[in-house]
Amino acid sequence: MSPPGVNENVSAQSTTGTFEIRECVDGKEMPGGHDLCSVSMTVNREGDVELRHLRAFVAVARTLSMTAASRELHITQPALTRTIQQLERVLGVQLFDRSPQHFALTQSGQFLNEKAQRILSDVNAMIDGVRGFQRVRIGFSWALPYPWMTDVVDAFEALTGASIQLLRHDDVLGSLRRGEVDVALSRYEAQVDDVRSLVIHSEQRVAAVSKRLPLSGRDRLDWDELRDFPVVINKLSGSTQPELWDDPLPPERIVSCESYDEWEALIAAGRGVGAIGQSAACAKPHPGIVYLPLNGAPMTTLRLFILAGHIPPLVGTFIEIASQTPFSVASTWSTSVALDDE
Repeated sequence: MSPPGVNENVSAQSTTGTFEIRECVDGKEMPGGHDLCSVSMTVNREGDVELRHLRAFVAVARTLSMTAASRELHITQPALTRTIQQLERVLGVQLFDRSPQHFALTQSGQFLNEKAQRILSDVNAMIDGVRGFQRVRIGFSWALPYPWMTDVVDAFEALTGASIQLLRHDDVLGSLRRGEVDVALSRYEAQVDDVRSLVIHSEQRVAAVSKRLPLSGRDRLDWDELRDFPVVINKLSGSTQPELWDDPLPPERIVSCESYDEWEALIAAGRGVGAIGQSAACAKPHPGIVYLPLNGAPMTTLRLFILAGHIPPLVGTFIEIASQTPFSVASTWSTSVALDDE
């Protein structure tokens, strides 16, 4: 989605076989002829490359899935397919290798992906600068704790006059590296060299069990009991990973997924059990899942991630407020099972 005031249909106009990016703000064209990232795109025939083409292409290149990308862009899959095909026709190249068993970027697609990410980042930065629009983009993968997140946003906006934009991304750390968000909130306990992290809150895990299973009638479970069942693991952003057990889960006991929505759906369908932080279960309880106290489980954390290096002033202010705001969560449950107090 473009920043406010951006005409999403603005195109990179074809002039003598090359494209130069031109933007419009509130219906007025910005001074043209500026090459935003010192790159031109030569095409085989005249046509327009629009920002919507680049945004669609980058989403598909990132997810390598038309289904996932269409969901992220909030458009239908046929519409996304047509957009990608139109871009390929304009550029005169094939951007993806397609077969029933294989979907990957071609060499041309890899080149365009790198350049398009830079173009979109520069366009957004340019528009924000021209309009004097101040914001901090907060990325999250699932289940922001309520009311803590609301308290942080209210305090930040009242103090700074800037705004908070909340953006959901399944691969939130990847979005941070690509410059799509300024701060990432995640329960995924990643140890990576290019980002810095701060623990906001530590809490108990609870078990997530389908209401279809007899196991849902239990008062509580033990951590090691989960090993007796298939365990649903969100490998991309989940807080519970196979290595948390003293004897890591064998592959045959793991039901893998790559998003919180898939994780919930698999558990509700009885495909396996899971474990989740207590605040996440409170924030977004699923009607088909029972959440049970879990004895002996390792604690889980909510962490704030930023890129290593210089911290912009507004991001620094957000970090300070987030770290100082008392952590509280709502205690509304869709089941009759009450959790122990921390």
